[in-house]
Amino acid sequence: MATLEEKLEKIRSPNLESQQQTGVILKAVEETLKDQNTQPTPTGYFAALLALLNQSLENGNINKELTPSVVYLLDVVTPFAPQPLLRSKFTQILTLLAPVLLLKDAEAPLLRPSIGCLESLLLAQDSAAWKLPTNEISPRRAVAGLLNLALDHRPKVRRRAQDALGKVLKNPPPSPSLDHPAADLCAETAMRSLIDTANKAASSRKQKKSSAEHDPALIHALQLVKTVAVGSGGWPSKNIEALCELLLNIAKSGNEHMTMAVFEIFEMIFEGMADELASAKLPRLLEIISEMRPSANDTQLLPPWIAILSRGYDVSAQIEPEETFSKLPALFGMISSFMESSSHNIRISASECLISFMANCIPDQVIIEPSIYDEKMIEQIAQTAEGLLSVQYQAAWMETFNVLGAIFDALKWRANPTMLNAVRTIGELRGNESFMGKKEADEVLGKAIRAMGPEAVLSVLPLNLVKPTKGQLGRAWMLPILRDYTSNTNLQHFKTEFIPLSEAMFQRVLDNGEAAKTMEVKIYETLVHQTWSILPGYCDSPLDLTVAFDQAFAEMLANILYKQVELRLDICRALKTLVESNQDVISLEDSNPIFSSRLSKADAEKNLAYLGSFAGNLLAVLFNVYSQTLPQSRGPILQTINAYLSITPEKELVETFDRVSTMLASSLNELDDKREKSQKSKEKMPSTSQTLMDLVITISIYLPRQSFGPLFNIAALVIVRDDAPQLQKKAYKLIPRLAESEIGKVALEERNTELQSLILSSAEKVSVPARRERLAAITALIPFIPVTSLHFIPSVLSEVVICCKEQNEKARTSAFELLVLMGQKLADAKGQPIDNSKIPHMPKDAPPVSASIEEYITMVSAGLAGSTPHMISASITALTRILYGFRETLNQEVLSDLVQTMDLFLTSNNREIVRSVLGFVKVCAISLPTELMLPRLPTMIPNLMVWAHEHKGHFCRAKVKHILERMVRRFGFDVVNRNCPEADRKLITNIRKTKERSKRRKEAAKEAGNDDDAQQGKRRSRFESEYDEALYSSEESDGSDDSDAEVLGKSRKAQKGGSTYIMEDDDEPLDLLDRKALASISSTKPGKLRKAGKTKAKTDLDGKLILGEEDGDDDAMVIDTPAQGGEESGVGAYVAALKSKDVGRRGRGGRLKFSNKREKDDDDDVEMDVDEKEVSNIKSQINRGGRGGFNPRGGRPQRGGGGMRGGRSGRGGIAAGRRGLGQDKRHGPASSGKVGKPKSPGRR
Repeated sequence: MATLEEKLEKIRSPNLESQQQTGVILKAVEETLKDQNTQPTPTGYFAALLALLNQSLENGNINKELTPSVVYLLDVVTPFAPQPLLRSKFTQILTLLAPVLLLKDAEAPLLRPSIGCLESLLLAQDSAAWKLPTNEISPRRAVAGLLNLALDHRPKVRRRAQDALGKVLKNPPPSPSLDHPAADLCAETAMRSLIDTANKAASSRKQKKSSAEHDPALIHALQLVKTVAVGSGGWPSKNIEALCELLLNIAKSGNEHMTMAVFEIFEMIFEGMADELASAKLPRLLEIISEMRPSANDTQLLPPWIAILSRGYDVSAQIEPEETFSKLPALFGMISSFMESSSHNIRISASECLISFMANCIPDQVIIEPSIYDEKMIEQIAQTAEGLLSVQYQAAWMETFNVLGAIFDALKWRANPTMLNAVRTIGELRGNESFMGKKEADEVLGKAIRAMGPEAVLSVLPLNLVKPTKGQLGRAWMLPILRDYTSNTNLQHFKTEFIPLSEAMFQRVLDNGEAAKTMEVKIYETLVHQTWSILPGYCDSPLDLTVAFDQAFAEMLANILYKQVELRLDICRALKTLVESNQDVISLEDSNPIFSSRLSKADAEKNLAYLGSFAGNLLAVLFNVYSQTLPQSRGPILQTINAYLSITPEKELVETFDRVSTMLASSLNELDDKREKSQKSKEKMPSTSQTLMDLVITISIYLPRQSFGPLFNIAALVIVRDDAPQLQKKAYKLIPRLAESEIGKVALEERNTELQSLILSSAEKVSVPARRERLAAITALIPFIPVTSLHFIPSVLSEVVICCKEQNEKARTSAFELLVLMGQKLADAKGQPIDNSKIPHMPKDAPPVSASIEEYITMVSAGLAGSTPHMISASITALTRILYGFRETLNQEVLSDLVQTMDLFLTSNNREIVRSVLGFVKVCAISLPTELMLPRLPTMIPNLMVWAHEHKGHFCRAKVKHILERMVRRFGFDVVNRNCPEADRKLITNIRKTKERSKRRKEAAKEAGNDDDAQQGKRRSRFESEYDEALYSSEESDGSDDSDAEVLGKSRKAQKGGSTYIMEDDDEPLDLLDRKALASISSTKPGKLRKAGKTKAKTDLDGKLILGEEDGDDDAMVIDTPAQGGEESGVGAYVAALKSKDVGRRGRGGRLKFSNKREKDDDDDVEMDVDEKEVSNIKSQINRGGRGGFNPRGGRPQRGGGGMRGGRSGRGGIAAGRRGLGQDKRHGPASSGKVGKPKSPGRR
């Protein structure tokens, strides 16, 4: 909360003109206090303002200029005044404020601060003052005034009065009573107003008048009731019965707004009773609500009554869980009777209420250690629930399934055996082919499996697959349900139930031999797969791990891993889940008491120790399987290996590592021999050395410290092998992998110098595929570099800068992140010396420099003097990323120098350099301080505009325009226009007009009420940061370079979304599983293509057929270029356009037609015919041989006679009127609006 001085300071320097008067009065008050040598304390301000208020209200008249400002200041000061002072001055202040509060035409700006003053006064009163009656000048009388204002028609006044009432009621004076002394008065007044408005609304409805006049008043009255309910901790006890009856009657009205308001009031009442003090009122309230039970067929009142009862018992269960549970069977029976109703709304309300009862009213203790009484309660509930599955409730079966699901979720394993009959009934319904609720039944059975365990469910619903019982169908449909819902059960059951099933089904597959697979055999294979897919569920926190997971079971799993490739994924998931589920139990800080009663942390630790004894053998199997698996399928196996490495005893772990290291060394030697014999082998499987290297990296984080020596030796050996890029990539992954564990971090710190030397010495040996991993290794190493080894950063800096221009996007992103990380490291080590003599290629006597971000900028800037444009461009890109990352910490001088230098590079003739500079300029224009950029604009903008004329590099023009848009947005149109060369100001004007046009469109859309346009500004931003949104939200930014996003630490995918299009046939959707699907996916928006169709025979104007001509003869052009490749040129495109179907054609009788036909089946075919009179005119001109035929297209008059064609040859006309390439334009003399045929070249 702001202090008094802070609030007064805002008034002294007001932002709004309407507050000027208040500021003047405050200054006058302060000057008065100064003249009287009174300290400006809350008491001093309060006394002075009280006197001023008395003056402004002389003779009962309100000074409309002075009073509002004085009351406003008094509202600000009163909360800070001493409470004894407020109690002593209560009568005086209330007497002064009463005329304001009672004034009929008082304005809201005067009433609101008056209410605030009254609130502060009432909060300061003690119990004695609250005992004074309403007919005296007392706090109760003031509350009566507030209650009146709480129903005011003006929203802000009403809201302020309600807030004041709520605050007063929430802060009662010290007394033994639960309720505030004024709570009864507030409740009575609120009830009276609610009754009056409700009666008016009811009578209005009876007379079939519009309820619009009374509904707002009723809503206001309900708001007041809600305020009193919240403030008084529920509702005063003696008035609660009348309130409930009244609220339920209002809810019965059928008006949704009223019903929701009533719900909110009950919600507030229940919330107010959730604390210990007010909870004594709750039993009586629930009893009253239960007694007001409506008729079973009352579709309007029953749903809200059920919802209120549900919420009430939810609160009751939080306060008195045992007592509420004892009432649950009776409540469950009462509400379940409504499931028989013919009304869908009643059934839904009843089912939701039952679900709420099960979720909230069953204490944990009843599940963990139920007494005999508790078990009887559960049996009663189960019997009632089972009855809901009878034919009597058939219409409510879908709702019943939801209730039964909630019962299983609540009772957990205690549902066994009381709910088994219900499970049997649901299973029988589900097995009926004509049953329509299979999906809902599957969900209930799944919850039963999760709660009671698969063994209990299968005891009443056996699968009947191996030896089917006569007359009973198999239940193979249960296998997917078991897969999805099994967890925290006995693993032994899988061994006794499902392994025999799998063996029987697999034997039937084997019996088929080499013969072609029939449908029956394929079904048996599917059953085998579905059976083993259940195993991961059994391995999720099993209850009998140490008993069921024995040597025989482990060997069987190993055999399956070796022999049945298609089952490897399920077996690996199961083995991994065994470890991870127990680790999750141990890692939970606040474990669920119900779950802990089944599997405690101590049990989980025993399970992991037990599994650790199998880890060595399992890892050997997994290693072998990993080496035999294709790369795309290795992920799950490696994850399983990782899980078992985490629980392997240290001794076994070291032995395993030693074996793998020895095998890796020998495989590296074999690799050299193979390379001598065969330079390149195109095997699908990775080499043994790559596989072993994967295993070494996986093991590394679990190794003890004494094994790190050999580990780093392996890395040093492999990193320098540039003849094995994949191996080199994996070796670099070792450093980031070690940084994931605490022991690994210690090792990186201890061996930091050794690793630095390794990184620097291997710089020349880096293969292109390994660069990204090398950057990741350096990134992982930087945090562990001591301040005495800061020279490592400039040593690798040039390599990182060059990687900013890598082809691989991920490598570029890694380089940018590393640049920022190194800059942060130097910024944190500010003032520490950097020994330049230890940097490669630097003189031995090079003086040391102090670490700082400015020095880092200097290091990177050295690349600007590079000998190649590529190096210069990379340095500029690196500086751009560093500038954006540290723009707030760099000093102004360095920033200014950087901008000035880049301004010079804008004048370069090399496009690669300029491309990087444009990215730098964009960052400057958006993120650097305005005062720094404005002096640079006179030179920067002209230099930018040079590249706006570049025709060969369209990227430059688009980027320049985008930068100028951002500049206009930030610096204003006038500034940019003033600094732009005169010849280029059209572009700036275009940007301004485009912006204004867009603004007008938005305003028009807003006025027209177009929701889509109006909500565009409200939609969630698709950018990852405010800067990205500012930089890429421009409509004209399509041409901006994607690499800018990477420079600023943002992936291209996140920035350029939705730029892929699918081209598919109208008749058939694209099959994405087809190998040819990739050919139908485009990164550019495809145009609508025309299908090739048969062309009609041509006729002349007399309707005679024209035969023996090429398609394009009548449209031939004089072309000087060879025919070959002509279609590729602009002229060829023009010829193709003239041949298209959009060109006018002549039909029978010489009628000219323009076709808009799309394809065979389109309905929007449009043909435009030329008027018959026009055709007859043309014919007459032909017959007469006159000059100046009519051109149906209009246009300029031309010389010559004839019509559209000359003679019968079909030549001339339009074709003869065109000039060839390289010829001069020909203009005929103006005639009387007619178009004549030009003379042929031979007649000139």
